[in-house]
Amino acid sequence: MIANKKEFYGGFGMLIGFFVILIIVFSPVFKGQNGLDYLDSLYNSISKGSAYYIPKVNKETDKFIGNSISVTLNMKDEAQAKQATSLFMKGGALVNASGAQLKVSGDLGKILENCLADADYMYVNDGEKVKGKYGYDERQALYNWYTALKSMDKDLKAQKKFKEAKVVAMVIKKAVECSYNYYKIEPQKISDRYGIVIFSLIFYVLYTLWYGFAIMFMFEGWGMKLGH
Repeated sequence: MIANKKEFYGGFGMLIGFFVILIIVFSPVFKGQNGLDYLDSLYNSISKGSAYYIPKVNKETDKFIGNSISVTLNMKDEAQAKQATSLFMKGGALVNASGAQLKVSGDLGKILENCLADADYMYVNDGEKVKGKYGYDERQALYNWYTALKSMDKDLKAQKKFKEAKVVAMVIKKAVECSYNYYKIEPQKISDRYGIVIFSLIFYVLYTLWYGFAIMFMFEGWGMKLGH
């Protein structure tokens, strides 16, 4: 039996309102997207606007121009190894391919300079230049860089060349990964969208509280009370 009908039905009405809004949020009414996809795109776009580290990374890699290395890289398969060969050759390195393995010798600074040029094209969504440069899909080219540099980092550490490994890891994290993840996303400044950002944060807090109070009012109206 309901102890307090007003409180119970008030909570029940709030719960219905909660699910009505939830249905709207999951409907494609936000420029053809549902609410979650729209906000995900918005925050990705805003974060891209503040994640451009390539010029700073370039300054670090320039310090390694003239630093010769010889590394053995293990790629995923022979096809990827073949594709990755051109990445290093464009950076002036000598490459000897054997199955899924590459033996690369060259100037580390020049190799990374070429990698950062590709990452920069991808970051500004100009992937066609990367595609034209190597003759295959630009996303695949950047993924090949990721795989090759990961293997290079491991091999350099095995050679106890820790300074070289550190700069390679920096290029992976702050250039290759960022450019791959943000490709095709248009950057925005948070100052240009602060209204919707503030609204979304406030809405999230209030919407969560709304659900909690609806459940609380229903249970209290039903006669259930928290006790010690």
